[in-house]
Formats: sequence, structure tokens, C-alpha cells
Amino acid sequence: MFKKMFAASVLLIIITAVFVVLAFEKGDIESQPVNQTGLGIGLKAPDFELKNLQGETVKLSDYKGKKVMLNFWATWCPPCKAEMPDIQKFYTQKGDDVAILAVNIDPQSDVAGFAEEMKVNFPILLDVDEKASNAYQIITIPTTFFIDEEGIIRNKYLSAMSVELMNQYIDEM
Repeated sequence: MFKKMFAASVLLIIITAVFVVLAFEKGDIESQPVNQTGLGIGLKAPDFELKNLQGETVKLSDYKGKKVMLNFWATWCPPCKAEMPDIQKFYTQKGDDVAILAVNIDPQSDVAGFAEEMKVNFPILLDVDEKASNAYQIITIPTTFFIDEEGIIRNKYLSAMSVELMNQYIDEM
């Protein structure tokens, strides 16, 4: 009896996986901005204070009056790695018009080495005590928040982003 139930469960899991894969391939399921998870749009962005790779203290509130793209990521995360070149390109395009803060959630790793290998030079902050991650209720990475000049979260995106999406969200603010 147990073997039949186990076999039926395995078969159900396989069938479900096949349908999910087919839906992704067909385009029925795609990465979308998700607003129901974690900290919401329209809220005041929680302030935080973190060290950058140079050991300098950076506060989100230092950027009041500027548009901010706040990205949470990790060195071991494949989608995070995939979006790094696009964040660098966006950073190069926008210059001083948009502040980019990339909050690393695995600072025990060689983050500086990772940044050098990826050839990125936008500001990377180290969330050593998980204070920023907890304040922003991060449960999946990458997660990117778009914060307006008044410190209000105007958009949020869960998953790797393209330069086009980054520009779209900044232009909508």
C-alpha cells in the first residue's frame, strides 16, 4: 500500500513539473513584478546604515532628493550574477542621476573579489547583521526597490532585471 501511494505521489510531482516547464516555455508564466511579498509599494523606505567595500558608512537617508535603485543580492545567486552586467550598464548610463545601492546579503563571501571579477564599480554595501534585509523583508533574491526623491518605495521587482526594465521603473517615478 505504501509503495503505491509513494509511486502515485512521485508521478503527481513529475506531471506537475512537466506542466510548469511547458507553461514557462510557452510563455504562460513569466517573471513579473510582485507586490504582495515583503515590504510594499507606497511605503516609506526604511533607512539603514551599512559599510561599503571600502569600509565607509553609507546611509539610505544620505540619498534623499535622489532616485534610488536598491538591489538585494548574493554572490551565490545565478539570477543575481546574470543581472550584474545590466546593473553596471545602467549605472554607467545614469551617472549621478540615479543612486544605485547593491546590498550584498552574503558578506562572509569574497564580495570584493566577486565585484572585481564581474567588473562592476557601482556601490556595494555589506549587510553583515541582516538589518537591511530584515527591514525590507527580503525573502527572495534578487529583489530590487525603486525609491523616489522623497524616500517612498515606488516599485519593486523580484528576479533579475534588464537595463530596459531598470530604465522603465526609473522613468515612471
